[in-house]
Amino acid sequence: MPQPLARLKRWLIGHHMTLMTMADTPHSIALGSAVGIFFGFTPLWSLKTLLSIAVAWICRCNKIAAAIAVTLHDVLIFAMPAIYFAEYKAGCWILLRPAPSHRIRFHFGLYDYLHWNVFVRLVWPALVGSLFLAIPSAIITYFVMRMLISRARAGQSPG
Repeated sequence: MPQPLARLKRWLIGHHMTLMTMADTPHSIALGSAVGIFFGFTPLWSLKTLLSIAVAWICRCNKIAAAIAVTLHDVLIFAMPAIYFAEYKAGCWILLRPAPSHRIRFHFGLYDYLHWNVFVRLVWPALVGSLFLAIPSAIITYFVMRMLISRARAGQSPG
C-alpha cells in the first residue's frame, strides 16, 4: 500500500474506536465531526482547529470529535493543495474575478498576513469556493457518523 494510504488507514483505525466509544450522544459526536470536516476544507490553515473546537463549543457538540475530524485533512496533506487550488478557482469564478494567469505564491511571510490585500486577493476567493465542498461534506459526515454510532451502540447489550 502506498505510504499516504497506509498513513490514512492507520489514522482511521486509531480514531475509529475513540469516536465510537465516546461517552456522548450520537448527535453530539456526529455534529462535532461535521463541524471538524467543515473547517478542514476551509483555507484558514492556522486557525481551523481552534475554530472547529470553538464552534463545537458554541453548538454544544463534541469538541474532541471536531478536533479529530479537522485533523483528517492533515492526514490527507498530499491531496489538500489540489483541493485548495480548486476551491480558489471556484471562488474566483463565483466572485466573478479572473483567476490570475501567473503563478500563485503559496508561501506567506508575516508581512503578507498583516496586509488586507492578501486576504482579499487569495484567502477570500478560496474561502468562498471552499463552501461548495465544506457544506455538503459536513452534512454527509453528520448523517453517516450518526448512523454508524447509533448502529454500533444498538448492537451493544447493556451490562
